[in-house]
Amino acid sequence: MRTTTTSWKPLAVLGTAQFLMVLDASVMNVSISQLVEDFDTEVTTIQAVITLYTLVMAAFMLTGGKIGDMYGRRRVFTVGLVVYGVGSGLTAVAPTVGVLALGWSVVEGLGAALVLPALAALVAGSYRGRERAIAYGVVGGLAGAGIAVGPLLGGWVTTYLTWRLVFAGEVVLVLAILLLMRWVPQQPRPTERPRLDVLGAVLSAAGLALVVLAVLQSGTWGWVEPRNPPFTVLGFAPTLFAVALGAALLYAFCAHERRRERRGATPLVSLALFGNRPLRAGLTALFNQNTVLLGLFFVIPLYLQVVQGLNAFETGLRLLPVSVTMLATSMCGSLLLRFASTRTIVRVGLLVLLAATVWLITAIGPELKGASFAGAMALLGIGMGLLASQLGNTVQSSVGSAERSEAGGLQYTAQNLGSSLGTALIGAILIGALATSVTARVESDPRVSQAVAQQVGTQVEAGISFVPADQVSAALAGRPDVPPQEAASLVDHYEAAQIQGLKSAVLACSAITAGALLFTRHLPDNRRRRTQDDPDDRDDPAPSESSSPN
Repeated sequence: MRTTTTSWKPLAVLGTAQFLMVLDASVMNVSISQLVEDFDTEVTTIQAVITLYTLVMAAFMLTGGKIGDMYGRRRVFTVGLVVYGVGSGLTAVAPTVGVLALGWSVVEGLGAALVLPALAALVAGSYRGRERAIAYGVVGGLAGAGIAVGPLLGGWVTTYLTWRLVFAGEVVLVLAILLLMRWVPQQPRPTERPRLDVLGAVLSAAGLALVVLAVLQSGTWGWVEPRNPPFTVLGFAPTLFAVALGAALLYAFCAHERRRERRGATPLVSLALFGNRPLRAGLTALFNQNTVLLGLFFVIPLYLQVVQGLNAFETGLRLLPVSVTMLATSMCGSLLLRFASTRTIVRVGLLVLLAATVWLITAIGPELKGASFAGAMALLGIGMGLLASQLGNTVQSSVGSAERSEAGGLQYTAQNLGSSLGTALIGAILIGALATSVTARVESDPRVSQAVAQQVGTQVEAGISFVPADQVSAALAGRPDVPPQEAASLVDHYEAAQIQGLKSAVLACSAITAGALLFTRHLPDNRRRRTQDDPDDRDDPAPSESSSPN
């Protein structure tokens, strides 16, 4: 699209699609307790379903970007929306947690893997210069809007109607987007259609899946000493072996891609892109941002619902400050570039995010500190909004038009891999800290007999769940071998261990945020002082998609 007057119609369509993708995960996070009840399962099972959703997206995002190059970005964007709509419909009627995982985690995840790389490339191809920075700021803002609306809308619908209506509504929204696809202009693509690197797709997906699966199950399997794994390897827990195998597959993927490039074949992703320092820095920042965001959005609803006993709607209200401030801050992205560079804005965002996580640690306690908790949430949203306002544009503006689908695939791979590991790693830290704290507290309490302490230790080794204290009390009340006084002590210890586990999980998010500051050196450091086209935005001589049949 090359006109003297900017049309924002394409952004309306693409931004709505971005909103839709984010809405899903935020709805699921506030509905955890209701999902556990509806499907008669455990928190760790729903954690696995949430992790699988982002893992499927991360594993197939590179493939989705390459398919966009092969068949046209707008066409693949449309097909991905159809797949996503089918998954939403299946999720809405899911009778079991298995069907929920199939519809939401797998089918919707595959649809999103087609939509998101194409979306990033379509935004970059539809706008240039300052308009592109504005467009990415709006897309980031609409992602914030999804986070804003998700907890509140999902919480209200879950509490007073049913969470299934959210996914039925997504089907309607997908249909509306499809009807407006004519607003999105055709995009240029290579003159020769690249071939899909099937082996590369398999190696990358399997490697990423193994690493995330191992981290997800580490709380149950144990890292070195086996706790409750399905099998052991040489007497050790399989966790580190699975991580090592996943890393080996990813190494094999990189070697395979280099061989393809040497032979002149089209790789799944050009590893030369990682030599682009601004791109690499942007991808690292996106990975860290989503690790922290999804880790916190898994932990905080557990604190509000399981520990404080709030319902899904009340949880959404408590999350509203982070949602509103993230939306407002991310929408100001292009304005901020008039006063500071991308590097400075991202660094400030990380420092604000670090302060918010530290504040949140002090706000988590047996009693909900309303004002302090709301302040920490608002500050968290500002930090996330500063990052969201810059990173998408940084990634896409660091490459030329021919590389935008690959860059989009890498962008959303980094985001969703961070989301997967955030949910898995922070969840594993939460459960691990809960188990360690319970065991230590019970063993050091003289009011608890040695026999009961041994029973607790055995139970913890077999696996511990993050459940309401009332549920633990009810379970102990039916045990004749546990005296009432000791049972009351065990419940007190479990409640204290829950708080300790939550604080440990948020502390891990603080550490990740602090570490992310080390990788910001190569982000762009020039403020945007002009509105003309970027140097890599010259018209692409390649033919438009409209020159071939759709």
